[in-house]
Amino acid sequence: MEELIKSTTAYKIFAADRAQNRLSHSYMLHFGDRKNLRAALKLFAAEFFNASGALSARIKNESYTDLTVYPAAGGKITADGVSEIIEDSTLRPVEGDKKLYVIADFDTASALVQNKLLKTLEEPLSGIHFLLGATTLAPVLDTVRSRVKLLEIPPFSEGEILQALDRRGANSENAAAAKSCNGVLGVAENMVSGGWFGEIRAAAWEICSNTEISAIAPLAAKYGDTKYKTELLSEMQNVYFSALTGGGKLNTVLGKHTIIYALDEIARANRDLKFNAFFQGLLYDLMLRVVKENDRWQKLQA
Repeated sequence: MEELIKSTTAYKIFAADRAQNRLSHSYMLHFGDRKNLRAALKLFAAEFFNASGALSARIKNESYTDLTVYPAAGGKITADGVSEIIEDSTLRPVEGDKKLYVIADFDTASALVQNKLLKTLEEPLSGIHFLLGATTLAPVLDTVRSRVKLLEIPPFSEGEILQALDRRGANSENAAAAKSCNGVLGVAENMVSGGWFGEIRAAAWEICSNTEISAIAPLAAKYGDTKYKTELLSEMQNVYFSALTGGGKLNTVLGKHTIIYALDEIARANRDLKFNAFFQGLLYDLMLRVVKENDRWQKLQA
């Protein structure tokens, strides 16, 4: 992951700020990879301290005195914890001339906690800096966003993800995972580390290749409670794309117009899912619309 992060514009901007001695008091890293957010923040922290060797290792292990990474891994952001950070930020650095406070998963912080930090983010003492990490900006208060310099890491390309996976080791699932992860490395890593991805691929094919209305309800019930909702929709999208470009066998079952229609319906399903739509019902409606559209075009072609 380190190579991926260091290649981003966000990292290069941050590194340039450090090299030119014009670091902002407060930054926010927007990176939509919950699994790797904490590790990414520590790479930025190492750059902040211009660290290498032993110091870089201490930062990675969160054992450098002038670096605070909050909350503890697996912990939650609390008002008391943030109060302790604010109080600690009034103390001078111990080992160097500056201190850095990294707050991961900031998008999970309550409005009360975010408001508590406002003054400190805007006017920290000399040598005190903050780096906030968020996988989404929607829950972050505008008053917080106005006080930080925003660094954004967009989704990676399929090729970048595949190279990162291959660096970890060859795996027959790497290419498929890179294609299905929507540019999020952590999702791709999870895919290749568990047998569930093969099950999702099989489920996507079973759903996409169905042309019978009578089979829709059983299929929706079978896959409607999956933990991998986004991944299933993504893999369904890949099945349709493959058919559209002449790959796979789906184009012998569905017409081109139906496949294009199905891709539009998946885009709509992804939007609905973000608003916590009931997935079994969402899946049922999607399949029903596609099968009906396919029937309609079959009749027109007859």
